[in-house]
Amino acid sequence: MSNVVIETQDLTKQFVRDEFQVLALKDANLAVDRGEFVALMGPSGSGKSTLLHLIAAMDRPTSGAIRVLGEDLRSLDDGEIARWRNAHIGFVFQSFNLIPVLTALENVELPLKLTRLDRKKRVEHATRALELVGLGDRLGHTPRQLSGGQEQRVAIARAIVTDPDLILADEPTGNLDAASARDVLTLLGRLNKEFGKTIVMVTHDPHAARSASKIRYLEKGQLLPEGQKPEDWN
Repeated sequence: MSNVVIETQDLTKQFVRDEFQVLALKDANLAVDRGEFVALMGPSGSGKSTLLHLIAAMDRPTSGAIRVLGEDLRSLDDGEIARWRNAHIGFVFQSFNLIPVLTALENVELPLKLTRLDRKKRVEHATRALELVGLGDRLGHTPRQLSGGQEQRVAIARAIVTDPDLILADEPTGNLDAASARDVLTLLGRLNKEFGKTIVMVTHDPHAARSASKIRYLEKGQLLPEGQKPEDWN
């Protein structure tokens, strides 16, 4: 099995907005090895979230090649992508994306409803995931009964409940206070170090980026070579 779990070659994404072509990402070349914790860092509009969404197959590239976990994502149809993503990817959103009327347990259980697990097993797995993120005593709480940091930990539990090969996090601390952000970053670090999860995290925060084992910088839609920062960041 190859140690490279993410590989892109000249990956490019263009959008059409108001009849104008917007080049969100240009010729990005990225390789991420199994077990790495990589931060994609750059200001708003630099292309970092676009790159993350392409890795998650939440969007399709305009040109270039992308292989994730040995799969050529450009060759899959929409149904195959949905099944592949549910089996292999855990995605953590900045805005949590929890369903307000569901409890923490029910929110975490949702991805398991696409599996063959019965109700008892789904509850067991969801409970275990919430215990792992330190919320074993909040199973019956709805999102409005939780703090922002707790909501994000529920979102992380939902992302890991299927035991994914790859965790992708888009500004996971962006809506949190400093203490809650530290807790979330500590949790991601634990998932990487203790459980061997490969993590790619988008952030514009240098403090968050330092939690990763490697930082790659983006500027104006371009992924800079490894070890290179934008000039005004030096």
